[in-house]
Amino acid sequence: MRKSMNKLFLLVAAAALVLTSLGTPAMSVYADELDLEAESAILVDAETGKILYARDPDVALPPASMTKMMTEYLVWEAIENGDISWDTTTQISDYAYSISANADFSGVGLTQQKDYTVKQLYDAMAINSDNATSIALAELIAGSESEFVTLMNEKGEELGLQEYKFVNSTGLDNESLGDNYPEGTSPNDTNLLSARAAAILATALVNDYPEALEVSSIPSTEFDGQEIDNWNYMLDHDSVNLEQYYYEGVDGLKTGHTDLAGYAFTGTAERDGRRLITVVMKTSSMEKRFEETAKLLDYGFDEFETQELFPAGYQEEGEETIPVAKGKEKEVNIGINNAIQVPVKSGEEELYHLEYALDEDKLNSNGELEAPIEADEVIGTVNVVYDGEEEDFGYVSDEASEESYELVAMDSIEKANWFMLTLQSIGDFFVNMFQGAYNWVTGLF
Repeated sequence: MRKSMNKLFLLVAAAALVLTSLGTPAMSVYADELDLEAESAILVDAETGKILYARDPDVALPPASMTKMMTEYLVWEAIENGDISWDTTTQISDYAYSISANADFSGVGLTQQKDYTVKQLYDAMAINSDNATSIALAELIAGSESEFVTLMNEKGEELGLQEYKFVNSTGLDNESLGDNYPEGTSPNDTNLLSARAAAILATALVNDYPEALEVSSIPSTEFDGQEIDNWNYMLDHDSVNLEQYYYEGVDGLKTGHTDLAGYAFTGTAERDGRRLITVVMKTSSMEKRFEETAKLLDYGFDEFETQELFPAGYQEEGEETIPVAKGKEKEVNIGINNAIQVPVKSGEEELYHLEYALDEDKLNSNGELEAPIEADEVIGTVNVVYDGEEEDFGYVSDEASEESYELVAMDSIEKANWFMLTLQSIGDFFVNMFQGAYNWVTGLF
């Protein structure tokens, strides 16, 4: 009998163990366990600019051909402004041809005295990372690569890049350009970007010109009767040799490699309406940059979910009202006018609160709003604050972090008429008088 009971107990215990194992989710991969083999890296939510992971993101490193993201941006901008069109044609200068004819540089092989459309040149640059076509586009837009470099640096400042320097349109080291290095730069100069700067640039490109992804997602295409391939192996190249790098949802953005830069990659992928931006810099091999990018994307998609943490009309506990001067009411309800969505790690939904920043110009010397006040009138901003134990990497740029949400008055408060203001003044006088007397008396004892 005892043996039968023991067997029954063991069976029940085993079944419980199996059920427990099935019901327990796999252990999450946290940021400190990513073990990235890259000198610098960053993972950003493209919609909000929230940084989900970062490793030395502000170290300026040579980006190699990731430089071309800025060249691409300026091409799209020139088309948007009507300065050029996709059908605009140009011919190849001696400088661009010398780069195209150099077997040491990746290239499609350009011909002089031949018209090329902007579309042809752009596709070769964005898909095959061609250097000569980048130079040809720079010369077409600005007249010379030197003038184009000026535009690149001005746009960098406008976009809020901080650790960056553009010295040419391609990402090659200037010493590779011979005597053709752009005026205003030195023969030993090289482009520089931090991972954060690359992520800001990539985010601007995909948000301002999403059509750029239609090109960067092309695995291969035809140029001048030859097939050219995309160096982004995470796309579906329909090749057995590359299928191990394929990652569902990846549709860009730009690879880079020089001896000085090592192997770099700015990637982007979209799944279920969420887009992530990744940057890895100075990895050890062509393959390693894609393997490390996959780690970042897995982490972003598996561990985070964009959630509505605070619905429209939400009021932070203890800060539901603010005093009003000269109004028919003594205080007004305040809150957020739009819902706030944030990429949140699973299980950390309760670790966020709102921090109010009132507009000082809206307040009097006593810290009060003055009537009249309109419903939905903006009276300040709201920042989302994370209270968890893990590091909060913040936002990719000051501009993104200042996408602070508006704090508004939730009711209209009319200005009191002169009679009511007089009564309020009298009431305030006696309240202050009695309060002063009370304080004096209690002070005696």
